[in-house]
Amino acid sequence: MNFRRLLQILNLSVILLIAVLAGAYFLMRPDGSENQKEHSILIGASYMTMNNELFAIINEQIVHRAEAEGDRVVLRDPALNVDRQVEQIDDMLNMGIDVLVVTPVDAEGLNDVLKRAREQGVLIIVVDSDLADPSLADCTIVSDNYRAGVLVGEYLLSQTDHADLVILTHNEAISGVERVRGFLDTVGGHEGFRIVEEIPCEGKLELAMPRMEEFIEKGIAFDNVFCLNDPACIGAAAALGAHGLLDRVNLYGVDASPDGKALIRDGNIQASAAQFPTRVGEQAADTLYSLLNGEKVESRILVPVELVTKENVEEYNVDRWQ
Repeated sequence: MNFRRLLQILNLSVILLIAVLAGAYFLMRPDGSENQKEHSILIGASYMTMNNELFAIINEQIVHRAEAEGDRVVLRDPALNVDRQVEQIDDMLNMGIDVLVVTPVDAEGLNDVLKRAREQGVLIIVVDSDLADPSLADCTIVSDNYRAGVLVGEYLLSQTDHADLVILTHNEAISGVERVRGFLDTVGGHEGFRIVEEIPCEGKLELAMPRMEEFIEKGIAFDNVFCLNDPACIGAAAALGAHGLLDRVNLYGVDASPDGKALIRDGNIQASAAQFPTRVGEQAADTLYSLLNGEKVESRILVPVELVTKENVEEYNVDRWQ
């Protein structure tokens, strides 16, 4: 795939995201229709950012279940700003939510507001990334993020016996930290593998691309890049393409998003550990209603991940999330 095709994917991603968010507004806003039960449950949802379709899919599963139960969901988008997330959760507490589904922007930054939520008797379901204090959650549901890093690391080891590695990170999110840790634990200690740079990017395409370009312009030799998620990986791919390096540097990510899988199919990303947001959302919805019914649930639920490469990418439906 040439660089023009990569830019087409980036542009299409923006258009699709706008469409998803526009639809999400009407789908996810609280519903006052007659089919709601008299004493409906109010569910608050605050994900790390809605600038990532993975969270829209998770939320969609919760909304579908809530609508079937005659309950309501109110969604807020902190846009990767922990102070905004705290303010929005406070607002939802003032609205009288019964349940909070949350993906923390910062692992420690929500401690105080979540303690207030618990004091109000609000059930707390954490999805996708852990809290620094897991006891604040009634249940945490995440992809097996450490395993995702291990799978990618094992694949890299199977492809080469040496690598000068750049790592794109998001150290405020435990999910990102765990993916990087799994990867480094797997390749670390192998002679011929060295880390030449770690680049923080918050898992955002719009940060990963310019920061990768800045690093490229330093002239430091590297030949492999591990990214904590696919948006960062796509941003890195765009930077490499702009500098004519896309066919000389191997890229690895986590998500196996539709755009990520398209780049894997075309040989521009070598592998990505697949997350299953539909399963995460369904599990969150099931757990939420089990808790509301007074049932016991596991405190932590891991959703398995799988490795996607060019050899098996067509098995995962390139046009949609798995």
